Amino acid sequence: MPRGPFFKRLPSAQSLKQMRFLRPFAHHLEHHALWQFNRKAVAGGVAVGLFFGLLIPFAQIFLAALAAIALRVNLPVAAFSTLVSNPLTFPPIYYLAWRIGEFLTGGRETVPETVIVNDIAQAVTVQQGEVTGWFPNLLLWLQSVGLPLVLGLLLLAVAGAALGYVLVSTLWKFNVGRRWRRRSRLRASEGA
Repeated sequence: MPRGPFFKRLPSAQSLKQMRFLRPFAHHLEHHALWQFNRKAVAGGVAVGLFFGLLIPFAQIFLAALAAIALRVNLPVAAFSTLVSNPLTFPPIYYLAWRIGEFLTGGRETVPETVIVNDIAQAVTVQQGEVTGWFPNLLLWLQSVGLPLVLGLLLLAVAGAALGYVLVSTLWKFNVGRRWRRRSRLRASEGA
C-alpha cells in the first residue's frame, strides 16, 4: 500500500541508524517488520502505542519503541500513538481511570463535587503558610487513590489497545476493499 504524505515524513531506519545515541541499538532497528506499512504492523503499532500511552505517564515513547521492537510491529506508529496522553488529555484520562478503578474496587460512595471542592479549598487555606506540608499530603492522597487509579489505568490501557487494533484493522480492510471495488469498476468500464 502506498504511503500517505504524513508517513513519508517519518524517519527511516537508515536515518535512525545514523543517530549517534542510537548506534548501539542499530542492529535491533534493522528488522523489516518495524518499518512495514501493512495492516498487521500498523494496527499492532497503534495497539502498543495506545497501551503505553494510557498506562504509563512517563517514558512512554521509549517503552513503546522497546515493545514494538520486541513484538515486531511498526515502530514509528507505536511511538506516535503514545501521544494519546498529552497535557490536554492527561487530566480527563486519569480522572476516568480513577472513577473506573473506584467502581471496580467498590471504593467509597460517590461524594458530591461541592464537598470535594470545599474540602480542597479548606485544605489549601489551612496549608497556605506551610510550604513543607505539600509533599507528604500529596503522598497521602496518592496512597488513597493508588489502587483504583492503577486498576483503572490498566483497564483503560488494555481496552484502548484492543479497540485501537480492531479499529485500525477494520478501517484498513474497508479501505483496501473500497480500492479493489473501484479498480474492478474502472477495469469493467475500460473493457466495455
